[in-house]
Amino acid sequence: MSIEIKIRKNEPVDRALRRMKKKLERENIIKGTRAKRYYEKPCEKRRRKEKVMAFTQMLRRRHEG
Repeated sequence: MSIEIKIRKNEPVDRALRRMKKKLERENIIKGTRAKRYYEKPCEKRRRKEKVMAFTQMLRRRHEG
């Protein structure tokens, strides 16, 4: 998968880089490559997902009432 950012006329390079970083973040490319950097055991994956789910449930409960 390739990401293409076209620099607009009279656009600074740092602004184009910011647009590229946002696009990468939206498509979860950076997060995916960091996750695949090292092997993760299935039990560790499960534990991490359960931890995230517990955190999101806690946030939902906090915002409900």
